[in-house]
Amino acid sequence: MDTDVLDIDSSRRRIVDLTDEVRSFCRGRGDGLCNVFVPHATAGVAVIETGAGSDSDLLDTLERLLPRDDRYRHSHGSPGHGADHVLPAIVAPSVTVPVGDGTPLLGTWQSIVLVDLNQDNPRRSVRLSFVSG
Repeated sequence: MDTDVLDIDSSRRRIVDLTDEVRSFCRGRGDGLCNVFVPHATAGVAVIETGAGSDSDLLDTLERLLPRDDRYRHSHGSPGHGADHVLPAIVAPSVTVPVGDGTPLLGTWQSIVLVDLNQDNPRRSVRLSFVSG
């Protein structure tokens, strides 16, 4: 298994497109699977369309599902931080995509993104792993 770790700054964007980094990582590796994993308790990874409003729609939906208020038992950090700890149950901490001839086999409009609503920790590690098939 080949692996690499990306250091991502999510302070300016709550959805960070990782597609170019994943493509670069897979280039020249042949056929297999690429796993994208975020080892954090308050972030997730998703495959969505970006740039056409879907990313904003995802954020709006998550804000409705996970309001940032004082309802959470997990209450340290910024207001509503408990919602950040529930996020990975909705947006999984990893995705695996098939790779053919060194290219992630994503659909035309699909992008791989980091979803990070946590205002308390803007530095994220994202582990890319490739398993040959």
